Amino acid sequence: MDPYDMDDDDDQIYMQQEDSWDRDMLLDPAWEKQQRKTFTAWCNSHLRKAGTQIDNIEEDFRDGLKLMLLLEVISGERLAKPERGKMRVHKISNVNKALGFIASKGVKLVSIGAEEIVDGNAKMTLGMIWTIILRFAIQDISVEETSAKEGLLLWCQRKTAPYKNVNIQNFHISWKDGLGFCALIHRHRPELIDYAKLRKDDPMTNLNTAFDVAEKYLDIPKMLDAEDIVGTARPDQKAIMTYVSSFYHAFSGAQKAETAANRICKVLAVNQENEQLMEDYEKLASDLLEWIRRTVPWLENRAPENTMQAMQQKLEDFRDYRRLHKPPKVQEKCQLEINFNTLQTKLRLSNRPAFMPSEGKMVSDISGAWGGLEGAEKGYEEWLLNEIRRLERLDHLAEKFRQKAAIHEAWTHGKEEMLQHLDYETASLSEIKALLKKHEAFESDLAAHQDRVEQIAAIAQELNELDYYDSPSVNARCQRICDQWDGLGAMTHKRSEALQRTEKLLETIDQLYLEFAKRAAPFNNWMEGAMEDLQDTFIVHTIEEIQGLSTAHEQFKATLPEADKERQAILGIHNEIAKIVQTYHVNIAGCNPYTAINPQEVNNKWDKVRQLVPQRDQALIEEHARQQNNERLRRQFANQANVIGPWIQTKMEEIGRISIEMHGTLEDQLTHLRQYEKNIVNYKPKIEQLEGDHQLIQGALIFDNKHTNYTMEHIRVGWEQLLTTIARTINEIENQILTRDAKGISQEQMNEFRASFNHFDRKRTGMMDAEDFKTCLISMGYSLGEAEFSRIMSIVDPNRLGVVTFQAFIDFMSRETADTDTADQVVASFKVLAGDKSYILADELRRELPPDQAEYCIARMAPYSGPDGAPGALDYMSFSTALYGESDL
Repeated sequence: MDPYDMDDDDDQIYMQQEDSWDRDMLLDPAWEKQQRKTFTAWCNSHLRKAGTQIDNIEEDFRDGLKLMLLLEVISGERLAKPERGKMRVHKISNVNKALGFIASKGVKLVSIGAEEIVDGNAKMTLGMIWTIILRFAIQDISVEETSAKEGLLLWCQRKTAPYKNVNIQNFHISWKDGLGFCALIHRHRPELIDYAKLRKDDPMTNLNTAFDVAEKYLDIPKMLDAEDIVGTARPDQKAIMTYVSSFYHAFSGAQKAETAANRICKVLAVNQENEQLMEDYEKLASDLLEWIRRTVPWLENRAPENTMQAMQQKLEDFRDYRRLHKPPKVQEKCQLEINFNTLQTKLRLSNRPAFMPSEGKMVSDISGAWGGLEGAEKGYEEWLLNEIRRLERLDHLAEKFRQKAAIHEAWTHGKEEMLQHLDYETASLSEIKALLKKHEAFESDLAAHQDRVEQIAAIAQELNELDYYDSPSVNARCQRICDQWDGLGAMTHKRSEALQRTEKLLETIDQLYLEFAKRAAPFNNWMEGAMEDLQDTFIVHTIEEIQGLSTAHEQFKATLPEADKERQAILGIHNEIAKIVQTYHVNIAGCNPYTAINPQEVNNKWDKVRQLVPQRDQALIEEHARQQNNERLRRQFANQANVIGPWIQTKMEEIGRISIEMHGTLEDQLTHLRQYEKNIVNYKPKIEQLEGDHQLIQGALIFDNKHTNYTMEHIRVGWEQLLTTIARTINEIENQILTRDAKGISQEQMNEFRASFNHFDRKRTGMMDAEDFKTCLISMGYSLGEAEFSRIMSIVDPNRLGVVTFQAFIDFMSRETADTDTADQVVASFKVLAGDKSYILADELRRELPPDQAEYCIARMAPYSGPDGAPGALDYMSFSTALYGESDL
């Protein structure tokens, strides 16, 4: 969408300038420039008819003389005699005469007076000229019941409609690309502009081309420069309308001449059309009469045919005539009558003499010939139907013979090859039984076709009696069918005997196959299971398990003689089948249908079983020796683990008692624990020895040990916990000593803290849970709400684990004691420095404190002020906060 395009509402607001010229509003400079240039050129295009022109539109019309002359030229009327004086009153009189003439033409002048024109008011002068242009150049334009501006716009849209890249919607931005002007010229004078070479993206070229061509060939003066339009975001629509109206008036004369030419062409076209209708009638009448003359002899031909096919072809030709050839001719006859009546009507309306066709081509002549055609057509159709009914009776029997013979021949096709086929020689028993069933079905079908053969012979006899023209071929075909029928009967009996004999032999062999399958299948499964067991990789962990496997293997070896007897019996069945096949020359197709097992496979698997037995014996002996060595390693590890495990557990319990019980000072407890730690570390060689035994067990892939409940993982975890516990306990005692010395806690207080903690550590884990800790605080005199207890828990349990260690308990209790002493000290210090006041000044601090301490305090007084609003004054709470920060003081 063009960025300068405006909707209809904006266009309506803009066009209100046509109706009123506000004295207080200035014209857009670009529009004023365009209006000056356009209106000056328009005025000169009329003034030059009187041999004059203007150069400055607001100056040259001031005396009213050229204004009156302009009105006389464009209206063709004489105005009142002008005043020739040079005074202002003479000029006003002339302008008033011009304005009065404009008003007499029904134009309402709004806010335009003679004084403004005489004074050279450019805005009023341009408004007056625009009013003249509207009245004398645009108002009388009328296009399809629209007039003035709307009529001019509609005329532009109608003329430029065939040009796809031109869309005239207004009298401003629709003309910016210049294609609208070029399209108007090309529509009326296409030889002046090569419109195909114009480009929408080159407006300067388009506008200059249109303006130059209009000035040179159409006598339309150049009212605007291309730069005036392209260089303005929105061209002045009054200037554009003035310019476009000149195109309208230039082409209106050509349009009237075009209208007159169109009338002449229309009359000539009517005469040409009438002459063409006459020629068409003559030609159409000749063609139709010729077709009737060719068709009637064909319809009158009554020569009979000997065959039904020939008569059917005649009937088909007649149907084609009725369906394909006649309907177009019916349409031609109808069209001929319509054209004749239409032509006579047009000639009568044009005051021309009536049309008289050539001799023999009158409408009545054609109707008579058409009646003869339909009479011949009706007789021909009756003769065709009678002849067809006659031939149908004879052809019916012949067709019946051919159908029955064809059905019988199709049925017998391939039957001789089927009956002579020796497929039973290589068939299995099931296939033989299927062949017998199939042969029995064929015998039944053969008996059923006996009636059809007799019917075929009877029809052939009847055709001979009726002297059918094709009787020789019918008799020959009937003889072939009868001879073939006798041969099929003999071959059917022979095949039946061969199938029954083969069935008996195959039933005997099938019984032996079944017996072989029943005995070979379980024996084969036994051998496969035996091979699987003998090759199975056994995994045992104890001597008892390997002994059980050895016992089972001995029991298996005891069954081998009986299995060999069964093998020999199965092979005997196979030998018997081979004897029958050799004796009676039976051609067996495929293998045993009941099993895929063959004698060679039975022998191969039996040999494999015999080979695997001694291999299994050797594997069991080797595994027995390995299990004896594993048992020795288990006992060796268990003897040490059963000693080390209880020792670690005992030491853990002793350390727990030491950390809870209070014997002597903290320093004594620390000394005792460090000696205890040294004794534990000295026990490490035994742990390392146990690790070596464990590695031997892992190397032997031993995963369980019934001689002990301790695993190496249990021993490692216990040893690491023991070392960690003694180290943590020593660290706790050291931290207690640091806390005691830093907070000034006496040994008696420390003992009291330990006693209270141990009393409320009900689970004896060295930590109190939240409920036990709360109970402890209440017993010590604390008054706790939920908020206060939550605050305390956030101090002693910052990680929110839900437990309180003894170290956190000591830190909290020592802090509570220290905060009480600090609060007392702050109160005393404040009273000394403040005296009777409730606040302290900076000068008082400098006077009472050493300089460095005073400045330290003063630097922290800045954010606070006293009750009097004086900066640097502190009350008690501000004083304590400045010194100690946001605390509980």
